[in-house]
Amino acid sequence: MNSKMLKHALMGGVAAALLIAGGAVAQTKVSGTLRADQPGAVIQPEVYGQFAEHLGRGIYEGVWVGEDSKIPNIKGYRKDVVDALKALKVPVVRWPGGCFADDYHWREGIGPRDKRPVKVNVMWGGVEEPNTFGTHEFMDFAELIGTKTYVAGNVGTGTPQEMSEWVEYLTSPTNSSIANMRRANGRDKPWKVDFFGVGNENWGCGGQMTAEHYTNLYRNFAEFVRAPRGNRPVKVAAGPNAEDYNWTEVLMKGAAKNMNALSLHYYVIPTGNWTKKGSATVFDEQGWGDTMVQALKMEELVTRHSAVMDKYDPEKKVGLYVDEWGVWYDVEPGTEPGFLYQQNTMRDAVVAAVTLNIFHKHADRVRLAAIAQMVNVLQAMILTDKEKMVLTPTYWVFDLYKPFQGATLLPVEIDTPQYVVGKSSVPAVTASAGKGTDGAVHVALVNLDPNKPATVTVKLSGSTAKTAKGRVLTGPEMASRNTFEKPDAVKPAEFKGATIKGDTLTATLPAKSVVVLDLN
Repeated sequence: MNSKMLKHALMGGVAAALLIAGGAVAQTKVSGTLRADQPGAVIQPEVYGQFAEHLGRGIYEGVWVGEDSKIPNIKGYRKDVVDALKALKVPVVRWPGGCFADDYHWREGIGPRDKRPVKVNVMWGGVEEPNTFGTHEFMDFAELIGTKTYVAGNVGTGTPQEMSEWVEYLTSPTNSSIANMRRANGRDKPWKVDFFGVGNENWGCGGQMTAEHYTNLYRNFAEFVRAPRGNRPVKVAAGPNAEDYNWTEVLMKGAAKNMNALSLHYYVIPTGNWTKKGSATVFDEQGWGDTMVQALKMEELVTRHSAVMDKYDPEKKVGLYVDEWGVWYDVEPGTEPGFLYQQNTMRDAVVAAVTLNIFHKHADRVRLAAIAQMVNVLQAMILTDKEKMVLTPTYWVFDLYKPFQGATLLPVEIDTPQYVVGKSSVPAVTASAGKGTDGAVHVALVNLDPNKPATVTVKLSGSTAKTAKGRVLTGPEMASRNTFEKPDAVKPAEFKGATIKGDTLTATLPAKSVVVLDLN
């Protein structure tokens, strides 16, 4: 009897199957129920938001190259990046930070670009900040890609007056001096400001404040975020760092009636050690498993912060905005440490999908999220190198999940074994479902196990769907990634591994994969 293991990697939708001596198939068996007749909250499109900070090459080269650049551009904005973001249907972009926001003075970023003051970006690399990309450039960029705007105001080094006047500059239709300053700088019609953040991480880089101090400051600053009726932004309070539940408690108790939303920031650090986070591309299976454990902590964070919010806001009027999230690794060797540039692999794709599934589950409270970040920084959608551009595996997850923007959550309960490596243990499969605005039922299935395929059998309750079609994202290795030399190494493919018989959906997922199905 031959003892060698035979590996089949059947793409095009049939999962990779590991055949062991004796004919046994090593795969995960998962069962569940999807209740299409028990609709929940709407999954707000803004859960798929992006974050663009003045950090490294996130703005300069990543988004803005200037009209005179040899890189093809639309009025200074990179055409390839603009096209890629439009294809993704980005619902909202948060700007100018991040830590940069509480050191940013908006007046320095308006007027003729060649006359704007050059500052030092003390937060990120100590490099020169030319202020070339300012209020007009950001707001016009948002209109160009068709997205809502989320502006982060300066509480750390700013004043209520400065913040108030920025809001007036952005939104006033009057002939006030500030509104006319906007017109003199080339914009007659007010912009639509959808969300306005009153500070950022004021417990840390935004001022090292106590919860009590920030609560008082928030109430003070937020009072002066005044905009005309019909153009009033959602006011977002700078919320907690990860598991700081006391911050949420103090802020909700003291200012819940003064806010529309509370932010939450959480980064996945594979090692759990901020001084040695680990490589984005060089890791073993233990590194994979440890990363998944850290990613799934988002479930606990959202659940527990929501519970605190429920005490003071039982009607859930205040949204929980996870407006910074993603995986944070050590920077790529040879790059500026302050630029936070990292590669992006199948591991990151799986983390993104798992996280989005969590956000869906809590759609009644989580109404906006912004992955960090959009281009060239941390868990980026897009990487650039001068004239070259590449879309990351995380980009393709957001592409797969587009049908969930505005979908109505449908409960899906699954019974899955654990994927275990060393001391790390996580569910082998996670799932989410929703009824899209197109009328179809969409199902997302994520196989966290990098070794075994998974056969998922789901009973469809209240659904008359007869067919299941979709796409799959996977790769041959845990660290499979797209590079400037091989930009299409990890890309969605048609998925043919799903069938519906009667009221039962069966799908066989490849190892380390993300699958999104459309049921009709």
